[in-house]
Amino acid sequence: MNKEKSNKIRAAITAVGHYVPEKVLTNKDLERMVDTNDEWIYTRTGIKERRILENGASSDMAAKAIQELLKYRGIGPEEIELIITATVTPDMLFPPTSCIIQDKVGAKNAWGFDVSAACSGFLYALSVGTQFIETGAHKKVIVVGSDKMSSIVDYTDRNTCVLFGDASAAVLLEPSDDPSLGILDSKMYCDGSGGKYLHMKGGGSLNPPTHETVDKKWHYIYQDGKAVFKVAVIGMADVSAEIMERNNLKSEDVDYLVPHQANLRIIDATRERMGLDPSKVMINIDKYGNTTAATIPLCLSEWWQAGKLKRGSTVVLASFGAGYTWGATLLKWSIDKVK
Repeated sequence: MNKEKSNKIRAAITAVGHYVPEKVLTNKDLERMVDTNDEWIYTRTGIKERRILENGASSDMAAKAIQELLKYRGIGPEEIELIITATVTPDMLFPPTSCIIQDKVGAKNAWGFDVSAACSGFLYALSVGTQFIETGAHKKVIVVGSDKMSSIVDYTDRNTCVLFGDASAAVLLEPSDDPSLGILDSKMYCDGSGGKYLHMKGGGSLNPPTHETVDKKWHYIYQDGKAVFKVAVIGMADVSAEIMERNNLKSEDVDYLVPHQANLRIIDATRERMGLDPSKVMINIDKYGNTTAATIPLCLSEWWQAGKLKRGSTVVLASFGAGYTWGATLLKWSIDKVK
Protein backbone atom coordinates (compact mmCIF):
# COMPACT_ATOMS: atom_id res chain seq x y z
CA MET A 1 0.00 0.00 0.00
CA ASN A 2 0.99 3.68 -0.20
CA LYS A 3 3.30 4.67 2.65
CA GLU A 4 1.34 6.29 5.46
CA LYS A 5 2.39 8.00 8.64
CA SER A 6 1.89 5.68 11.58
CA ASN A 7 -0.24 8.26 13.38
CA LYS A 8 -2.57 8.91 10.44
CA ILE A 9 -6.27 8.70 11.26
CA ARG A 10 -7.90 6.20 8.94
CA ALA A 11 -11.54 6.66 7.87
CA ALA A 12 -13.54 3.43 7.83
CA ILE A 13 -17.06 2.45 6.85
CA THR A 14 -18.62 1.27 10.12
CA ALA A 15 -22.26 0.88 9.06
CA VAL A 16 -24.37 0.62 5.91
CA GLY A 17 -28.05 0.83 5.07
CA HIS A 18 -30.26 1.04 2.00
CA TYR A 19 -33.81 1.54 0.80
CA VAL A 20 -35.50 0.56 -2.45
CA PRO A 21 -39.13 1.43 -3.27
CA GLU A 22 -41.75 -1.30 -3.41
CA LYS A 23 -43.02 -0.65 -6.94
CA VAL A 24 -41.26 -2.77 -9.59
CA LEU A 25 -41.13 -1.66 -13.23
CA THR A 26 -40.19 -4.63 -15.41
CA ASN A 27 -38.99 -4.80 -18.98
CA LYS A 28 -42.38 -6.30 -19.85
CA ASP A 29 -44.04 -3.23 -18.37
CA LEU A 30 -41.87 -1.01 -20.56
CA GLU A 31 -42.87 -3.01 -23.64
CA ARG A 32 -46.37 -1.60 -23.13
CA MET A 33 -45.06 1.95 -22.80
CA VAL A 34 -42.47 2.34 -25.58
CA ASP A 35 -41.22 0.50 -28.66
CA THR A 36 -38.83 -1.92 -26.97
CA ASN A 37 -38.71 -5.48 -25.71
CA ASP A 38 -37.29 -7.49 -22.84
CA GLU A 39 -34.60 -9.24 -24.89
CA TRP A 40 -33.31 -5.98 -26.40
CA ILE A 41 -33.05 -4.30 -23.01
CA TYR A 42 -31.43 -7.22 -21.20
CA THR A 43 -28.86 -8.14 -23.86
CA ARG A 44 -27.65 -4.53 -24.15
CA THR A 45 -27.78 -3.45 -20.52
CA GLY A 46 -28.21 -6.44 -18.19
CA ILE A 47 -31.33 -4.87 -16.68
CA LYS A 48 -34.50 -6.89 -16.03
CA GLU A 49 -36.39 -4.55 -13.72
CA ARG A 50 -36.06 -1.35 -11.71
CA ARG A 51 -37.79 0.24 -8.69
CA ILE A 52 -39.98 3.35 -8.84
CA LEU A 53 -40.80 5.68 -5.94
CA GLU A 54 -44.47 6.57 -6.45
CA ASN A 55 -44.78 9.09 -3.62
CA GLY A 56 -42.06 11.18 -2.01
CA ALA A 57 -38.63 12.47 -2.93
CA SER A 58 -34.95 11.61 -2.76
CA SER A 59 -34.81 12.75 0.87
CA ASP A 60 -37.49 10.23 1.88
CA MET A 61 -35.49 7.32 0.51
CA ALA A 62 -32.29 8.67 2.07
CA ALA A 63 -33.93 9.04 5.46
CA LYS A 64 -35.01 5.39 5.41
CA ALA A 65 -31.55 4.21 4.37
CA ILE A 66 -29.96 6.24 7.17
CA GLN A 67 -32.46 4.97 9.74
CA GLU A 68 -31.50 1.41 8.81
CA LEU A 69 -27.82 2.33 9.08
CA LEU A 70 -28.30 3.84 12.55
CA LYS A 71 -30.19 0.76 13.70
CA TYR A 72 -27.38 -1.57 12.61
CA ARG A 73 -24.76 0.68 14.24
CA GLY A 74 -26.80 0.99 17.44
CA ILE A 75 -26.51 4.77 17.71
CA GLY A 76 -28.94 7.68 17.71
CA PRO A 77 -29.20 10.37 15.00
CA GLU A 78 -28.00 13.04 17.42
CA GLU A 79 -24.50 11.47 17.30
CA ILE A 80 -24.11 12.27 13.58
CA GLU A 81 -21.92 15.33 12.91
CA LEU A 82 -22.13 15.67 9.12
CA ILE A 83 -24.39 14.44 6.29
CA ILE A 84 -23.11 14.54 2.71
CA THR A 85 -25.73 13.70 0.09
CA ALA A 86 -24.78 12.66 -3.44
CA THR A 87 -27.71 13.28 -5.78
CA VAL A 88 -28.72 14.68 -9.16
CA THR A 89 -32.38 14.65 -8.14
CA PRO A 90 -32.46 16.94 -5.09
CA ASP A 91 -35.86 17.54 -3.56
CA MET A 92 -35.45 21.13 -4.78
CA LEU A 93 -32.57 23.39 -5.83
CA PHE A 94 -32.40 24.71 -2.27
CA PRO A 95 -32.37 24.12 0.59
CA PRO A 96 -29.81 21.33 0.19
CA THR A 97 -31.35 17.86 0.35
CA SER A 98 -28.89 17.11 3.16
CA CYS A 99 -30.66 19.70 5.31
CA ILE A 100 -34.04 18.11 4.60
CA ILE A 101 -32.63 14.68 5.46
CA GLN A 102 -31.07 16.04 8.66
CA ASP A 103 -34.50 17.21 9.81
CA LYS A 104 -36.28 13.99 8.81
CA VAL A 105 -33.88 11.69 10.68
CA GLY A 106 -33.49 13.97 13.71
CA ALA A 107 -29.75 14.52 13.31
CA LYS A 108 -30.03 17.85 15.15
CA ASN A 109 -26.28 18.15 15.79
CA ALA A 110 -25.24 17.59 12.17
CA TRP A 111 -24.52 20.02 9.37
CA GLY A 112 -24.70 18.96 5.74
CA PHE A 113 -24.34 19.70 2.06
CA ASP A 114 -24.95 18.07 -1.30
CA VAL A 115 -22.53 16.79 -3.94
CA SER A 116 -23.56 16.70 -7.60
CA ALA A 117 -21.34 14.45 -9.71
CA ALA A 118 -23.98 12.25 -11.36
CA CYS A 119 -23.10 8.54 -11.29
CA SER A 120 -19.77 9.29 -9.62
CA GLY A 121 -21.51 11.28 -6.91
CA PHE A 122 -21.16 8.68 -4.19
CA LEU A 123 -17.41 8.21 -4.74
CA TYR A 124 -16.87 11.99 -4.85
CA ALA A 125 -18.87 12.38 -1.62
CA LEU A 126 -17.07 9.46 0.01
CA SER A 127 -13.73 11.07 -0.83
CA VAL A 128 -14.87 14.35 0.71
CA GLY A 129 -16.28 12.67 3.82
CA THR A 130 -13.05 10.75 4.29
CA GLN A 131 -11.15 14.04 4.61
CA PHE A 132 -13.29 15.15 7.55
CA ILE A 133 -12.42 11.93 9.40
CA GLU A 134 -8.72 11.89 8.46
CA THR A 135 -8.19 15.50 9.57
CA GLY A 136 -9.87 14.81 12.90
CA ALA A 137 -12.60 17.39 12.21
CA HIS A 138 -15.40 14.87 12.74
CA LYS A 139 -15.86 11.35 14.10
CA LYS A 140 -19.23 10.38 12.58
CA VAL A 141 -19.97 11.32 8.97
CA ILE A 142 -22.82 9.91 6.88
CA VAL A 143 -22.39 9.72 3.11
CA VAL A 144 -25.65 8.90 1.33
CA GLY A 145 -26.41 8.41 -2.35
CA SER A 146 -30.06 8.98 -3.20
CA ASP A 147 -31.71 9.48 -6.57
CA LYS A 148 -35.30 9.44 -7.75
CA MET A 149 -34.31 9.06 -11.39
CA SER A 150 -37.92 8.42 -12.42
CA SER A 151 -38.52 12.14 -11.77
CA ILE A 152 -36.23 13.17 -14.65
CA VAL A 153 -36.77 10.26 -17.07
CA ASP A 154 -38.84 10.69 -20.23
CA TYR A 155 -40.89 7.52 -20.45
CA THR A 156 -41.48 8.10 -24.17
CA ASP A 157 -37.73 7.94 -24.86
CA ARG A 158 -36.85 4.27 -25.25
CA ASN A 159 -33.12 4.97 -25.19
CA THR A 160 -33.08 6.30 -21.62
CA CYS A 161 -36.26 5.16 -19.86
CA VAL A 162 -35.09 1.53 -19.76
CA LEU A 163 -31.91 2.40 -17.87
CA PHE A 164 -32.83 4.11 -14.62
CA GLY A 165 -34.45 3.34 -11.29
CA ASP A 166 -34.92 4.85 -7.85
CA ALA A 167 -33.03 3.93 -4.65
CA SER A 168 -30.92 5.20 -1.78
CA ALA A 169 -28.04 3.77 0.24
CA ALA A 170 -25.79 5.21 2.94
CA VAL A 171 -22.55 4.54 4.77
CA LEU A 172 -21.24 5.79 8.10
CA LEU A 173 -17.61 6.92 8.26
CA GLU A 174 -15.72 6.83 11.57
CA PRO A 175 -12.07 6.68 12.63
CA SER A 176 -10.87 3.08 12.17
CA ASP A 177 -10.14 1.00 15.27
CA ASP A 178 -7.53 -0.82 13.15
CA PRO A 179 -5.13 1.25 10.98
CA SER A 180 -4.96 -1.55 8.42
CA LEU A 181 -8.72 -1.23 7.73
CA GLY A 182 -10.71 1.55 6.09
CA ILE A 183 -10.37 3.87 3.09
CA LEU A 184 -6.84 3.34 1.74
CA ASP A 185 -6.74 5.32 -1.50
CA SER A 186 -8.92 7.27 -3.94
CA LYS A 187 -8.41 8.75 -7.38
CA MET A 188 -11.01 11.03 -8.98
CA TYR A 189 -11.20 12.59 -12.44
CA CYS A 190 -13.45 14.84 -14.50
CA ASP A 191 -13.59 16.06 -18.09
CA GLY A 192 -16.09 18.82 -18.70
CA SER A 193 -15.88 18.46 -22.48
CA GLY A 194 -18.09 15.38 -22.17
CA GLY A 195 -21.05 17.27 -20.75
CA LYS A 196 -22.73 17.65 -24.13
CA TYR A 197 -23.22 13.89 -24.36
CA LEU A 198 -25.04 13.38 -21.05
CA HIS A 199 -26.95 16.15 -19.32
CA MET A 200 -30.25 17.76 -18.35
CA LYS A 201 -30.47 21.15 -20.07
CA GLY A 202 -33.39 22.70 -18.25
CA GLY A 203 -33.97 23.94 -14.73
CA GLY A 204 -30.68 25.68 -13.96
CA SER A 205 -29.50 29.27 -14.40
CA LEU A 206 -28.61 28.63 -18.05
CA ASN A 207 -32.11 27.52 -19.04
CA PRO A 208 -34.61 28.44 -16.30
CA PRO A 209 -38.00 26.71 -16.55
CA THR A 210 -40.26 28.14 -19.26
CA HIS A 211 -43.00 26.76 -21.47
CA GLU A 212 -40.32 26.43 -24.16
CA THR A 213 -37.95 24.35 -21.99
CA VAL A 214 -40.83 22.08 -21.00
CA ASP A 215 -42.01 21.70 -24.60
CA LYS A 216 -38.46 20.82 -25.67
CA LYS A 217 -38.22 18.22 -22.88
CA TRP A 218 -35.11 19.88 -21.47
CA HIS A 219 -36.08 18.80 -17.94
CA TYR A 220 -35.39 15.16 -18.78
CA ILE A 221 -32.15 13.22 -19.13
CA TYR A 222 -30.44 13.51 -22.50
CA GLN A 223 -27.84 10.90 -23.37
CA ASP A 224 -25.87 10.07 -26.48
CA GLY A 225 -25.58 6.42 -25.56
CA LYS A 226 -22.89 5.41 -28.05
CA ALA A 227 -20.63 8.34 -27.21
CA VAL A 228 -20.95 7.80 -23.47
CA PHE A 229 -20.40 4.05 -23.73
CA LYS A 230 -17.14 4.44 -25.66
CA VAL A 231 -15.64 6.72 -23.02
CA ALA A 232 -17.14 5.00 -19.96
CA VAL A 233 -15.92 1.54 -20.92
CA ILE A 234 -12.35 2.87 -21.06
CA GLY A 235 -12.50 5.34 -18.17
CA MET A 236 -13.91 3.03 -15.52
CA ALA A 237 -11.57 0.20 -16.51
CA ASP A 238 -8.51 2.49 -16.59
CA VAL A 239 -9.07 4.08 -13.18
CA SER A 240 -9.76 0.67 -11.61
CA ALA A 241 -6.49 -0.66 -12.99
CA GLU A 242 -4.73 2.52 -11.86
CA ILE A 243 -5.88 2.18 -8.25
CA MET A 244 -4.53 -1.37 -8.24
CA GLU A 245 -1.18 -0.32 -9.71
CA ARG A 246 -0.84 2.60 -7.25
CA ASN A 247 -1.18 0.14 -4.39
CA ASN A 248 0.79 -2.78 -5.87
CA LEU A 249 -2.23 -5.05 -6.03
CA LYS A 250 -2.64 -8.08 -8.26
CA SER A 251 -5.99 -9.52 -9.28
CA GLU A 252 -5.75 -12.21 -6.60
CA ASP A 253 -5.40 -9.49 -3.94
CA VAL A 254 -8.83 -8.01 -4.72
CA ASP A 255 -11.81 -9.68 -3.06
CA TYR A 256 -14.52 -7.55 -4.68
CA LEU A 257 -15.01 -4.99 -7.42
CA VAL A 258 -18.02 -2.77 -6.72
CA PRO A 259 -18.71 -1.05 -10.04
CA HIS A 260 -21.27 1.61 -10.80
CA GLN A 261 -24.28 -0.23 -12.20
CA ALA A 262 -24.86 1.50 -15.54
CA ASN A 263 -24.36 -1.24 -18.10
CA LEU A 264 -23.28 -4.85 -17.75
CA ARG A 265 -20.89 -4.56 -20.70
CA ILE A 266 -19.04 -1.67 -19.04
CA ILE A 267 -18.84 -3.70 -15.82
CA ASP A 268 -17.46 -6.71 -17.71
CA ALA A 269 -14.82 -4.59 -19.43
CA THR A 270 -13.68 -3.24 -16.06
CA ARG A 271 -13.56 -6.72 -14.55
CA GLU A 272 -11.51 -8.07 -17.46
CA ARG A 273 -9.05 -5.15 -17.27
CA MET A 274 -8.54 -5.95 -13.57
CA GLY A 275 -8.16 -9.68 -14.28
CA LEU A 276 -10.97 -10.62 -11.91
CA ASP A 277 -13.19 -13.69 -11.88
CA PRO A 278 -16.91 -12.86 -12.33
CA SER A 279 -17.57 -14.14 -8.80
CA LYS A 280 -15.59 -11.17 -7.45
CA VAL A 281 -17.91 -8.55 -8.96
CA MET A 282 -20.93 -7.12 -7.16
CA ILE A 283 -23.82 -6.87 -9.63
CA ASN A 284 -27.44 -5.95 -8.95
CA ILE A 285 -28.18 -3.96 -12.11
CA ASP A 286 -30.61 -6.70 -13.14
CA LYS A 287 -32.86 -5.86 -10.16
CA TYR A 288 -32.53 -2.09 -9.90
CA GLY A 289 -31.12 -0.64 -13.12
CA ASN A 290 -29.01 2.50 -12.82
CA THR A 291 -29.85 4.29 -9.56
CA THR A 292 -27.05 6.83 -10.15
CA ALA A 293 -25.52 7.90 -6.81
CA ALA A 294 -27.06 4.93 -4.99
CA THR A 295 -25.63 2.02 -7.00
CA ILE A 296 -22.30 1.47 -5.22
CA PRO A 297 -23.48 1.78 -1.60
CA LEU A 298 -26.56 -0.29 -2.48
CA CYS A 299 -24.26 -3.15 -3.53
CA LEU A 300 -22.18 -2.79 -0.36
CA SER A 301 -25.25 -2.86 1.86
CA GLU A 302 -26.83 -5.86 0.13
CA TRP A 303 -23.63 -7.92 0.05
CA TRP A 304 -22.85 -7.16 3.70
CA GLN A 305 -26.37 -8.02 4.83
CA ALA A 306 -26.13 -11.28 2.88
CA GLY A 307 -22.94 -12.18 4.76
CA LYS A 308 -20.76 -12.08 1.65
CA LEU A 309 -18.69 -9.04 2.59
CA LYS A 310 -16.31 -9.84 5.45
CA ARG A 311 -14.10 -7.75 7.72
CA GLY A 312 -10.69 -7.39 6.07
CA SER A 313 -11.97 -7.85 2.51
CA THR A 314 -10.07 -5.82 -0.09
CA VAL A 315 -12.60 -3.88 -2.15
CA VAL A 316 -12.32 -1.60 -5.18
CA LEU A 317 -15.15 0.85 -5.89
CA ALA A 318 -15.34 2.30 -9.41
CA SER A 319 -17.65 4.70 -11.23
CA PHE A 320 -18.20 6.73 -14.38
CA GLY A 321 -20.84 9.40 -14.87
CA ALA A 322 -22.00 12.61 -16.50
CA GLY A 323 -19.61 15.48 -16.44
CA TYR A 324 -17.71 13.38 -17.39
CA THR A 325 -16.81 12.28 -13.87
CA TRP A 326 -15.07 9.07 -12.91
CA GLY A 327 -12.97 7.56 -10.18
CA ALA A 328 -12.03 4.62 -7.97
CA THR A 329 -11.58 4.01 -4.26
CA LEU A 330 -9.67 1.24 -2.50
CA LEU A 331 -10.74 0.10 0.94
CA LYS A 332 -10.36 -2.69 3.45
CA TRP A 333 -13.81 -3.60 4.76
CA SER A 334 -14.08 -2.95 8.47
CA ILE A 335 -17.53 -4.19 9.55
CA ASP A 336 -18.05 -7.56 11.19
CA LYS A 337 -20.78 -9.85 9.91
CA VAL A 338 -24.43 -9.07 10.60
CA LYS A 339 -25.42 -10.14 14.09
